[in-house]
Amino acid sequence: DAFKWLDDFILIFLQRDLPQLGIRIPAEQMRRFWIMLAYYHGNSWNASEISRSLGLKNKTIRHYVDILAGAFMVRLLPPWLENTGKRLIKSPKAYIRDSGILHSLLSIRTQAEKESHPKIGASWEGFALEATIQSQQAESDAYFWGTQGGAELDLLICRGGKKYGFEFKYADAPRMSRSMKIAQNDLKLEALYIVHPGNDRYPLDAQVEVLPLVEATKLRL
Repeated sequence: DAFKWLDDFILIFLQRDLPQLGIRIPAEQMRRFWIMLAYYHGNSWNASEISRSLGLKNKTIRHYVDILAGAFMVRLLPPWLENTGKRLIKSPKAYIRDSGILHSLLSIRTQAEKESHPKIGASWEGFALEATIQSQQAESDAYFWGTQGGAELDLLICRGGKKYGFEFKYADAPRMSRSMKIAQNDLKLEALYIVHPGNDRYPLDAQVEVLPLVEATKLRL
C-alpha cells in the first residue's frame, strides 16, 4: 500500500503539481530524469554525464534538477572549498530527500530487495544525512568535503566558527578509516561523529564517537 501511494504521488507530482506551478515539461521525460538521478544518489552531481545519457542539453538537465531541488524533492549538498593544499571535489552531491521516493524510483519494494540492492549504503547515508540536517536546523550550514585523492566527509556542519563532521555507515560496528583521519586533520574538526543504524554508542578517541542515528539527531552543536 505504501509503495502504491508513493508511485501515485510521483505521478501526480509530475502530471498535476508541476503544471500548476507553471512548469511545462513532459511528465515522462522528467520521470526518466528523476529515476536516473536516483542512481546518482549520494554521488557527485554530473550534469554532462546525465545529459549525454538522456540526449538532452546540459542547460536542460540543470533546469530539471533546479526544479526538483526547488520543490524539496532533491538536495544538492554543496562542497566545502576551504584551501587545505589539496585538490578538492567541487561538484555538489545529489540526494533524493525522501527515502520512500528514492526506493520507489529504484523499484525497491521489500526489505529483502533493499538489503541486496547496491544502493543500500547510499540509501542509509541519504536518510541519516537528511535527518541530521533537519534536526540541527543546518540548511545553510551543511556541506560535504572531498579530495581528488579519495578522502571525503559525508557531512560537514559549521557552527560558531567550529566544524563538526558526520560519517554515515551502514554497519553494526563502524571503525575509524584513513579517509576520516584525513578529514579530521585537514579540517581541524571540533568533533567527528560516525552514525550507524544500530544501538551502540562508544568513543573511538577524544574527538571521535560512534553513535546511533537517534542519538545523532539529539546532538546540540
